[in-house]
Amino acid sequence: QVQLVESGGGLVQGGGSLRLSCAASGSILSINSMGWYRQAPGKQRELVARISSGGSTNYADSVKGRFTISRDNNKNTVYLQMNSLKPEDTAVYFCHVARGVYNYWGQGTQVTVSS
Repeated sequence: QVQLVESGGGLVQGGGSLRLSCAASGSILSINSMGWYRQAPGKQRELVARISSGGSTNYADSVKGRFTISRDNNKNTVYLQMNSLKPEDTAVYFCHVARGVYNYWGQGTQVTVSS
């Protein structure tokens, strides 16, 4: 089992910044990718950004150039730096870890961007 603890959500004005953190513990050996998904009201959960164990990243088109994902393997933590936030970024953000065939999710943290 992998436990994930997220932090860093909140309310911010449009154009502002937030940084999300997600610390993994438990069976953390052989973690493949770590990443962030989000789900807005009435919408499906979608990938925001993902980083592999080797450091390769991929982003949703809607956040490219504004969000940056990074990973501290010593701390087993993944970060999402979100800049130039827009009201359409408002959602619950979920940390995700893939380990082998298993997927683990954080409890979610609310990000609200006011216009």
